[in-house]
Amino acid sequence: MFPLHPETPYEGSLLEDLFNVSDAEVSKMIANLKKTANRLGLPFAERHMTYNSRLAQELGKWAEEKGKGKEFHHHAFRLYFEHGKNIAQRSVLLELAERCELPQDEAIQILQNRPYREAVDRDWQRSRDKRIQAVPSFIYGDQTLVGAQSYENLAGLITGKAPSPFPPGF
Repeated sequence: MFPLHPETPYEGSLLEDLFNVSDAEVSKMIANLKKTANRLGLPFAERHMTYNSRLAQELGKWAEEKGKGKEFHHHAFRLYFEHGKNIAQRSVLLELAERCELPQDEAIQILQNRPYREAVDRDWQRSRDKRIQAVPSFIYGDQTLVGAQSYENLAGLITGKAPSPFPPGF
């Protein structure tokens, strides 16, 4: 689970700075998240940086329009959480577009002209309106689960038998 911080600089910031905690506390948090990810079969690498995902979100909107949204988001997730790549870097974003067989010249234009800026602004406003503060977050009715969750927990969300909204160890 990672908090939503649109003010994160494009070069990234240390998790210690983001959470205002020691390196040891970040290591403990990452270990707990890695344990949860392993239990759920999700890729998750040791990391101590967070990066701004704004441009990736804008490029993702374009990928969705091109019918490649699911593939784009899958690759973005793996690059960020499994490989610790800075998905604010244009070279990484162009790599994402290439992996999804999206036209490089169009991707460059999207990153330069930013035609999806307002759509992402609306998404961010919806997140604020719903008080979403971390990803992933799952909302059903007035119930919310935060962080990577098991199938059982997600089913519990829908049946009204959801556990604590935060994953264990967080």
